[in-house]
Amino acid sequence: MDDLLDEIGATFAYGAIGIALMAIGYLVVEVTTPGRLGKQIWTDGNRGAALLLSAKLLGIGAIVTTAIITSDNDLSDGLIDTAVFGGIGIVLMVVAFLLLDVTTPGKLGATLVDGGGAATAGGGAGGIHPAGWVVAAADLGVAAIVAGAVS
Repeated sequence: MDDLLDEIGATFAYGAIGIALMAIGYLVVEVTTPGRLGKQIWTDGNRGAALLLSAKLLGIGAIVTTAIITSDNDLSDGLIDTAVFGGIGIVLMVVAFLLLDVTTPGKLGATLVDGGGAATAGGGAGGIHPAGWVVAAADLGVAAIVAGAVS
């Protein structure tokens, strides 16, 4: 019974760190794109904003999962690794976004949540600017790199 209680406690501890890291990921998308993210996604149905947030959250989830799996049953080290590598992943995702921003025309954040322009005029992907797929791939790629570094 003690093992079960320990596992339940560990699950809540890892869950709390994972949720906190995903909340930070949400804030990163909020800061790097114009307008209120929640309104854009849930009220306006902005698919570009939803794609950006989804890729970021999936990437963070993959990093957290890898850190948990590789924690070698040491809860305190595992929690620290999860927080540290999750934070590194978020920082590297921001760096990748900023690098894309300076190498592409216009303000990348505005382009991604606009939903207009070439994507809508040409049929696009349901209002998602093609650059949104590039940023989503960059986020997932960075997450894969960090997850690989964890293991």
